[in-house]
Amino acid sequence: MHVDIAKAVQMGSYIAGVFAAFWAVMVYQSNSRRERARWAESLYSRFFEREDLKHVRDLLDCNSGDPQVSELVTTETSSWTDYLNFFEFMAYLQTSKQLSGRDVQALFGYYLECLKRHREVVAYIRNKEKGYEYLRKSLLDE
Repeated sequence: MHVDIAKAVQMGSYIAGVFAAFWAVMVYQSNSRRERARWAESLYSRFFEREDLKHVRDLLDCNSGDPQVSELVTTETSSWTDYLNFFEFMAYLQTSKQLSGRDVQALFGYYLECLKRHREVVAYIRNKEKGYEYLRKSLLDE
């Protein structure tokens, strides 16, 4: 009889352990989703609220071959490099699984396509001397 009680307690402990592990995984996944949502909201707000990013965004939202885009890339203003650094950071967050590829495409896919639309921009991002390793991998699959 004493052995049966010990086995029952042991079995109960195992069940409680499995339940606790399952619960911990659920909490972790929920917290991870919440954290990714915070990152996405923060990036989205910054991207659309900062005037310097808005200026570059407006310039790139045009047909390829626009002389203003060539000038933007050639002069390498701080607003241009800030714009690329924004997407570099976003690509890093995606690589480190802080943001999902689905979130990135949903929120910024159009603007990533705007970058790819311009030959000068793609050449700039491809230039390894400029950096942008994560953006290059994410945007150009290199």
